[in-house]
Amino acid sequence: MQKKMLVLARRDHTEAMRVSAGLTIFGHQVRLVFMHQPVAETPENLEQAETLELCEIEPETTLADQDLPQVNAHELSRALIEADAVISL
Repeated sequence: MQKKMLVLARRDHTEAMRVSAGLTIFGHQVRLVFMHQPVAETPENLEQAETLELCEIEPETTLADQDLPQVNAHELSRALIEADAVISL
C-alpha cells in the first residue's frame, strides 16, 4: 500500500535525502522539505541530490534564499495534515 511520507530535513540534510530516497523503494510517495539552514554543497550532499533525481523526488524548502521551490507555513501545515507519516531528521 502506497503511503504519503513527509520528510522534514531539519538538522541532517544528508540523512534526510538518504532516507527519502530509501522510502521510494517501498513505493511510497515522498515529499522532502529542507528547513532551518541552506543545504551545504558537500560531496555527500551532491551524491544524495543525484539519488533524489533518480527517485523523482523534487525537494522543497522553507527558506526564501534557496534555488528550490519554497513552502510557506500554510503549505507546510497542509502537508503535515495530509501525510500518512512524518519523519523529522
